[in-house]
Amino acid sequence: MLYDVNLHIGYLYDTPVSGGRHIVRVLPLSLGRRQRLVAGTIGVAPVPGERVDHSDFFENPMSAILFRSNHERLDIRMQARVHVDVPQAAADFSPRLDALPSEIAGHWSLDANSPHHYTGSSPRLKDCPEITDYARGIVNPDMTVREIAAAICARIHKDFTYDAEATSVDTTPREAFKLKRGVCQDFSHVMIVALRSLGIPAGYVSGFLRTIPPPGKERLEGADAMHAWVRYWCGRVNGWMELDPTNDIPAGNDHIVVAYGRDYSDVVPVIGVLKGYGEHQTTHAVDVVPVRQPG
Repeated sequence: MLYDVNLHIGYLYDTPVSGGRHIVRVLPLSLGRRQRLVAGTIGVAPVPGERVDHSDFFENPMSAILFRSNHERLDIRMQARVHVDVPQAAADFSPRLDALPSEIAGHWSLDANSPHHYTGSSPRLKDCPEITDYARGIVNPDMTVREIAAAICARIHKDFTYDAEATSVDTTPREAFKLKRGVCQDFSHVMIVALRSLGIPAGYVSGFLRTIPPPGKERLEGADAMHAWVRYWCGRVNGWMELDPTNDIPAGNDHIVVAYGRDYSDVVPVIGVLKGYGEHQTTHAVDVVPVRQPG
């Protein structure tokens, strides 16, 4: 699938702010055959005094921008053309849960995709006994890692209600779990905590969903803004795979990856500091449109 993606994130300040330093992560990744960034640009207004484009530890594209002058608003616009061709899932060669620790221990690399970075706690995801008990109640000893992940994904989708008003960006997994409501960030964080509590390496994926569904298909939840889903490590044969608990589906050609991380804190689209006072208004618009190809 070929997509044109347009994103606008805007901030309107009650009073002019002085200076400002931000990190922006909104440009889709190139991921070998799975996803290719054909072309992409990030525009910032007003024009920053300094801008450096590079990659973070997890190999996500990022732009560091610095403002020295006062400004009343900030507009970030991203335009990209992306080709997505997610391979069909291979046969399930993932180990059973009791065999997974030895496969993790046998993975000697500490690069960005190492499963060692995705076990235990991370900045936003701490141990949660309630979620651990929930996960243990879903699995049985004969299940493979892939079967466990699929079962937890389906259970969260069944037990939780998508509700954009129920939570905020700062809601913890424990709070979202208690509510059984939330958005894609909450669904993904709860699933990651559940998988890690069982010893399965799991991380957070930030990206986009196609806005216009294929004929005869229902529109997916989360297509109005940046979306989130989960990647988990299935052992040395199957490697990393991805599931979308908000919609209870594997990540496929409808999913465009922007960034990988341990949790939301590693992939925040825009984060930074500035000097000012008063309130501000934020706008966020996403448009993902399939491109008609010849033939």
